Amino acid sequence: FISHTQPDIPYAVGVVSQFMHDPRTSHLEAVYKILRYLKSAPGRGILFSKHGHLGLEAFTNADWAGSSDDRRSTSGYCTFLGGNLVTWRSKKQTVMARSSAEVKYRLWLKEFEILWLKLLLKDLGVIHERPMRLYCDNKVAISIAHNPVQRNRTKHIEIDRHFIKEKLDSKIICIPFVSSQNQLADVFTKGLSCKIFHSIVCKLGMQNIYAPT
Repeated sequence: FISHTQPDIPYAVGVVSQFMHDPRTSHLEAVYKILRYLKSAPGRGILFSKHGHLGLEAFTNADWAGSSDDRRSTSGYCTFLGGNLVTWRSKKQTVMARSSAEVKYRLWLKEFEILWLKLLLKDLGVIHERPMRLYCDNKVAISIAHNPVQRNRTKHIEIDRHFIKEKLDSKIICIPFVSSQNQLADVFTKGLSCKIFHSIVCKLGMQNIYAPT
């Protein structure tokens, strides 16, 4: 439940949850580390601030074949509305991807559920004229999405590619490049150094909202 309200722990919780059917001492120690982290700042939460706009943007990433157990990829995304974090997810993909570009495509398709946010805002009278920005740090995946020429190496994802290209052509989304240093979705896909982790958590808008009593 806490991982649904704190975007800084879904990846760690997802990793230890994979061993619930056969937990070992090392897994329990990992759970204790998560609990100690939560206890270190009980007032930490997401602070919503006014940024003067209601733009929709998302960061997407995937750690290709990052699992040492089954070589499957962990994907993650986070969505911002008006500069504030509103949705996020960290999940190991159920199928093996042949390349880092393919794993991005699978993530993009799943993430199109965030188009629901745009439709919801429309029902509330908030119209977005500009395309939703879908930040990605993989130039190959971005190039394939924009290139209409079919290639043998991408035939196995042609349906996915055409779907995404359709959204690009209709100006519903755009896929700008973001450097790995500014990829906020990394916190949902892999283990990070303490410095990088806390930097991303801060950029996600997490602060000590209240002091514990």
